[in-house]
Amino acid sequence: MTQLSIKHVFRVITFLIFFALAGCGDNPGSQNSQTLNLKFVTGPQGGSWYPLGGSIKALVEQRHPDIKFQVLPGAGIANVKAIESGKAQIGLANSVSTVDGLEGRAPFTEKAHNICNIATLYPQYFQVITLPEANIKTPRDLSGKALTGQQKGNTAEAITGHLLAAYDITLDDLSRVSYGSYTDSVTLMKDGNADFYTLGTTIPAGSVMDLASARQIELLEIPDDGIEKMQTYNPGYRKGIIPKGTYPNQSKDIQTIVFATHLAARCDLAEETVYDVLDSIFAGLGELESITVAFKGLTKEKMAADISVPMHPGARRWYDEHQ
Repeated sequence: MTQLSIKHVFRVITFLIFFALAGCGDNPGSQNSQTLNLKFVTGPQGGSWYPLGGSIKALVEQRHPDIKFQVLPGAGIANVKAIESGKAQIGLANSVSTVDGLEGRAPFTEKAHNICNIATLYPQYFQVITLPEANIKTPRDLSGKALTGQQKGNTAEAITGHLLAAYDITLDDLSRVSYGSYTDSVTLMKDGNADFYTLGTTIPAGSVMDLASARQIELLEIPDDGIEKMQTYNPGYRKGIIPKGTYPNQSKDIQTIVFATHLAARCDLAEETVYDVLDSIFAGLGELESITVAFKGLTKEKMAADISVPMHPGARRWYDEHQ
């Protein structure tokens, strides 16, 4: 082969390599493509937050394929800690526990500085379910009884502690304390191994309906004096009503503590990302309502409600542009 032919072959090979590499740059699956992977903390499996997280994931990824959510189980208090520490970038949370985190109140050991609100979603109800044979008529009657409740890290676990403290009852004053999943608690109540069950979620709660299908249940009301004392522990607690007929054989309204579920994110999460997430959620409210009926009637104004958690700049821009 002549020297001229060798040079010609070399030029052809170089030309082909150049265009092959140029073509790779246009391939969405190449290393040059940008995909944002976010950890999204929700709630325990068996509760309402975990499937809700899956629905939000689907809505966002359908409209924005460059955003990918990894949906993880969690809990109200645990999610605030995960977002603040950077172990997650976005998650579902409860207003009262988020404010506790911002203020550094127990069970938090220091103030959170990197958690912002995206959207206020729906109310949650603290529910105290008892068995008639336990003869629990007022919160003072909880002393000496067996408790089953949500695991540590859940907002309802903290509220349970505040309820007991409001009536000068400690965990040591109870005959037994069990923490577990919704399913675990229902099993304990069905078997008569617990006298009362505490949880914080929407109404009617699926686990309570499951229990009511097998055992007669009663709902414990929290009187004004108890709510007022609990508000000294957390000013974010609000008085609310579980309407009569919510559960089988519930013949009267039940007064209790209510708080808001909201979508939270790290304040340093990109403004455009939060804008796109919020836009996707609002566009899919009808689909979310099929997962959680509490979404019914949700409006932009309600989503933008002040819950004493700073609004993320991306969310604020979305609300300002969609007035």
